Amino acid sequence: MDAHISNNNLVSVNLVSFYSLLLLVLSAIFLYVKYGKRKNWPKNLPPGSMGWPFIGETFEYLKHHPSFSLGRYLQSNIRRYGKIFKSNLFGEPTIISADSGLNRFVLQNEGRFFEASYPESVVRVFGEYSMLSLTGDGHKEMRSIALNFMSSERLRTRILSDIEQHSLLVLNSWKDGLCLSASAEAKKFTFYMMAKNILSMEPGKPEIEKIRREYATFMEGVVSPPLEFPGTPYMKALKSRSEICRVIEGVMDTRMNEMIRHGEMKGYNDMLCWCLTESKLSRVQIVDLLLSMLFAGHETSTVAISLAIFFLGRCPKAFQELRDEHLGVARKKTEKGESKLNYEDYKQMIFTDCVIKETLRLGNVVKFLHRKATQEVQYEGYVIPRGWKVLPVLSAVHLDGSIHKDPQEFNPWRWKNKLASATEFMPYGGGNRLCAGLELAKLELSVFLHHLVLNYRWELAKNDEPLAFPYVEFEEGLPIYVFKISKHAHI
Repeated sequence: MDAHISNNNLVSVNLVSFYSLLLLVLSAIFLYVKYGKRKNWPKNLPPGSMGWPFIGETFEYLKHHPSFSLGRYLQSNIRRYGKIFKSNLFGEPTIISADSGLNRFVLQNEGRFFEASYPESVVRVFGEYSMLSLTGDGHKEMRSIALNFMSSERLRTRILSDIEQHSLLVLNSWKDGLCLSASAEAKKFTFYMMAKNILSMEPGKPEIEKIRREYATFMEGVVSPPLEFPGTPYMKALKSRSEICRVIEGVMDTRMNEMIRHGEMKGYNDMLCWCLTESKLSRVQIVDLLLSMLFAGHETSTVAISLAIFFLGRCPKAFQELRDEHLGVARKKTEKGESKLNYEDYKQMIFTDCVIKETLRLGNVVKFLHRKATQEVQYEGYVIPRGWKVLPVLSAVHLDGSIHKDPQEFNPWRWKNKLASATEFMPYGGGNRLCAGLELAKLELSVFLHHLVLNYRWELAKNDEPLAFPYVEFEEGLPIYVFKISKHAHI
């Protein structure tokens, strides 16, 4: 008992000491920010509040809200300061841009005035050689490898059939009247599809199931507070990263041993094979690249499919027009005696493309990007100091009523006779960091939607909605009731 009390007292003393030290550190930071750095700031900075010392307005900025809205923080600050304002986010002075012109200017001047600058905690999780982390020539080399692997030729001749195979694998497992998580099913589809093309892993194999389990933990910690204590989501993410990398390295060792024994690598046509035979990347670089490709190809497509199911479930007119289009594609294939989709079929999916564009505009898979000014930049009378973070908020442009009429309405018809301007619509980023997998993502969505609307109609089972955390997630997993329909039925 005495020992227990003594231990409690010791803990109390340690806690007091810890909070006292924390208070001193915060006070020092406050004084430094107030009297040290700020006196050197230019007078013509954008307006705005820097919030609390060190943490600034980070928590207000990251507070979750429906992804088809700006959220309270952006709404109030845009109303108060305009579309360009300053703040203190993620521990750094930051310019926040809800302005389409500045967003495009920042993205088009990557490598000249700006560079990618993600928080160190995010870099640690993805790896220093991931495409997310790299800048300059390093990023250019990795992106070139990704683009070569996902070339138009490969999309047409190989990847499209893999997408169709994995779409049917998931959809054929659904039962009439079943209530299921649309998000979980979308994750299954995109994960297995990417694992097949990156590592030639088939569903059900122990290695891929291990990666899938670890990946779920990995994602939970990616944007969590970087608290390096046992049991925190961030520490679990770092541990899961190690486990995923270990599996990838095991597959890599097997391939390299085959090359040593046989002098070549037979029977593989995946990204790992490409990296080992067509690039000069180191072992660490290959692992980081494959992990970042798994993330990019899985996470964003999963969210986009879930969003499309959500919006179409609330818009019967769009669902019916989409189904009519795919019935037309299926009818032509029957007349030709064909069964599998090809690239020409994909190019006929005009309204599908409108649905995808509107899903990405309204749903905002990626809310904002992290950039940093590499030199002092003048823009529209404002100064962006060297070393300051710049956050182009893509969702703010997508939901701007002066650019898109009735911006919070799901209206795929708005894209029927309208080009997607790079200033007004940038779900895949822009400039020389434009998403390398954008054509793959559109192909994935189109093929999955093709088989989905031909075979099923659905109803939203709960009032679940997409929330920006800032990553987009359905808290309930988007539960839906699915109902089997005849491929030739007009409903």
